[in-house]
Amino acid sequence: MKFKTFVSGALLGAIMSTTAFHGAFAADDTIKVGVLHSLSGTMAISETTLKDAMLMLIDEQNKKGGVLGKKLEPVVVDPASNWPLFAEKARELIQKDKVSAVFGCWTSVSRKSVLPVFKELNSILFYPVQFEGEESERNVFYTGAAPNQQAIPAVDYLMKNEGVQRWVLEGTDYVYPRTTNKILEAYLKSKGVKDEDIIVNYTPFGFSDWQTEVSKIKAFGAAGKKTAVVSTINGDANVPFYKELGNQGVKAEDIPVVAFSVGEEELAGVDTKPLVGHLAAWNYFQSVDTPANAAFIKEWHAYTKNDKRVTNDPMEAAYIGFNMWVKAVEKAGTTDPDKVIDALVGVSVPNLTGGTATMMPNHYITKPVLIGEVQENGQFDVVSQTPAVVGKEWSDYLPDSKDLISDWRMPMNCGNFNVTTGKCGGKGS
Repeated sequence: MKFKTFVSGALLGAIMSTTAFHGAFAADDTIKVGVLHSLSGTMAISETTLKDAMLMLIDEQNKKGGVLGKKLEPVVVDPASNWPLFAEKARELIQKDKVSAVFGCWTSVSRKSVLPVFKELNSILFYPVQFEGEESERNVFYTGAAPNQQAIPAVDYLMKNEGVQRWVLEGTDYVYPRTTNKILEAYLKSKGVKDEDIIVNYTPFGFSDWQTEVSKIKAFGAAGKKTAVVSTINGDANVPFYKELGNQGVKAEDIPVVAFSVGEEELAGVDTKPLVGHLAAWNYFQSVDTPANAAFIKEWHAYTKNDKRVTNDPMEAAYIGFNMWVKAVEKAGTTDPDKVIDALVGVSVPNLTGGTATMMPNHYITKPVLIGEVQENGQFDVVSQTPAVVGKEWSDYLPDSKDLISDWRMPMNCGNFNVTTGKCGGKGS
């Protein structure tokens, strides 16, 4: 009896030990990846698609054998369009879930919210959305467009091709539109545009009563000079804005609107017939005709089991960022943040428009600039495309920025090096 008890105890101990070993092995055998996008609230219209895109990319990579021989495990959280909650969820992903990198945020206010967390905990964020620049952080890799890769080329296009002389800068009231419009105002004035030919207006997130604002746009455009609207309206406020343009008969040939936050996903909820000819400036459109894009769209439709699900620019930015991370991890042979951060600079991967994207020393990437016209089917006809443009982190048109550069390689290792004083203003923005 004692022998049996001893054997049973030994077996139990062995079983417990083996279970513990396999439990540890299972944990060690996966690499966790954080997905930080709003699945509810005003930004869900845009961000839910990015969550789905990230899950698709992770699934595809696992089918290829994962990374470093380990399976990728997505950890999805919902910060619910609540900017302080982004920081809380980011901390949870890094400290509790032990993710190796985070792919997430949309609005600049959400990104600004999480920056201190990524710096404090030394983790990596890939940010996939166009934004205002004026920032370069060691722990952040910016795969969306900087102003010189979207906003300024869009204004140049309108000046050259539409003869625009008067400008309505219409945005949602937060950091991205305000900073972008500050840059655009300075740029327009450098081109000889007078103060009276520029008006700027901001409305809250989720704004829906556009009748008065659109009437003001019409009145401003009735002064005899060609007028355009440069839109940094974000989230679900775009739907009633475009509906009101249609209601008041604002046509593209009269007052063209060029949007920086409206893509295929946002147009899916709008009657596009009255909007034909209005513009968007991005670095990718679903309508781009390349083998890489055709394959990506096919994968997306198969993954979502829905042939009507559209693709858009931030999805391509997420695709580029994810593939860069995979390549850098394999190059470094580890997910250690410091080694991956160093390995990322100089990494090049294919984009979906027929070229390649390269991560630069300022943690911005190279991107072509595309201008697209809205079509009746909610897609865009590409009317202009540039060669790849290097993302510029600090604007040449703002006094506080014009002398700054960023280079996260040694020996500079600085996000805001002043070329006039020869000093780094601090590690980060």
